[in-house]
Amino acid sequence: MASKKKHILLVDDEPVWLKLMGRTLREAGYLVKEVGSGDAALTALEKYRPDLIVSDLRMPDMNGFDLLDHIKKLPKVSSTPVIFFSALDDFHAKKVAHDLGAVACIPKPTDQEEVIALLKKYLPR
Repeated sequence: MASKKKHILLVDDEPVWLKLMGRTLREAGYLVKEVGSGDAALTALEKYRPDLIVSDLRMPDMNGFDLLDHIKKLPKVSSTPVIFFSALDDFHAKKVAHDLGAVACIPKPTDQEEVIALLKKYLPR
């Protein structure tokens, strides 16, 4: 029996990275919904129930930390795993992300195979 494809909400304010990562995830067999801001992510989460949320950490309207804080207050998605990407490989940011409940915080750009391996860890088939 074929396994159900996993859904990922991808959040980033950089359109080029969003499209590239979205394509990478689709090619790996995931269903991906792309949004360009934290506000758009919260709007999407009103109806969309992803299995995992992958978000940029530093965005202009709402940073990833604030987005995660909002997600944790939404009962239907509060337990959804969140992975952050950040252009800054910052120990403090990683610690805060972990303390807030993110499952991982990895540098951007990153190796595509590393991303897929990480997703498989949090999205068992």
